[in-house]
Amino acid sequence: MKRRFILILLMTLVPLPVLVAHAGDSACSGMQVGRAGPGADPRRLAVAPPIFSEGIFPCSNCHAERQPDLTRRGLQDEHTAIVLRHAAGLFWCLDCHHPENRDTLRLATGEGLPFTESYRLCGQCHSKKLRDWQAGIHGRRTGQWNGDKEYLLCTRCHDPHDPKFKALTPMPPPERPGRTGH
Repeated sequence: MKRRFILILLMTLVPLPVLVAHAGDSACSGMQVGRAGPGADPRRLAVAPPIFSEGIFPCSNCHAERQPDLTRRGLQDEHTAIVLRHAAGLFWCLDCHHPENRDTLRLATGEGLPFTESYRLCGQCHSKKLRDWQAGIHGRRTGQWNGDKEYLLCTRCHDPHDPKFKALTPMPPPERPGRTGH
């Protein structure tokens, strides 16, 4: 019993490592591919590419010639449709977006991070969700239970600037087939 408790405790406290293959490892354009099937390194995950708003990425198209303004402020010229409601008042743009290399994100340590590894950025604060995502409990993944899998990044379901899901209006219950109105 004590051994089982220790094993369960370790499984919940120790995050599963995630390694993502480099884009050059795959013939699939824009996708980082890893195998999670029999005989493969179980830590390598296939991650579908992030979805960017048209005309926005790469960010360096507009930001290459601009000096980064590190002053926390409301955006007035560009990106005005983005309202940061993610930990409102605690973060701002350059806490997650790299100030020098605008085509990358950045961790709290300052380490640059490609958008395909954005789950590492989310996992800095949301470690339990990251662990659940790695295990296939949170989020979405496709593939075989004992074969290749593809994981969808956090931003496929959550808006990174306003991640909380909006309330949904419930639908009426379904009608029973073959039932008349009395």
